[in-house]
Amino acid sequence: MPEIEVGRISDYFSHIMVAGVNLNAPLYIGDRIHLLGHTSDIEMNVDSMEIDHKDAAQPGTGNSMGIRVPQKAMRGDMVYLLKA
Repeated sequence: MPEIEVGRISDYFSHIMVAGVNLNAPLYIGDRIHLLGHTSDIEMNVDSMEIDHKDAAQPGTGNSMGIRVPQKAMRGDMVYLLKA
């Protein structure tokens, strides 16, 4: 499945299982993404996104947002959009 780079993990908050992501391309709720780093390899659907603690349906390029992740992600991990 082709992958398109859409951002990078900037922070990880383990107590709430949320990763902060700096976007360089649009991302939408329902998109399937791949988080990939030295110790991370997670494929998941984007179920919710927040900007400044408010729900965001489609953050624009250059925004920082939070997404809930199923397992630990690391600062610097790349975020790829999976295209069918």
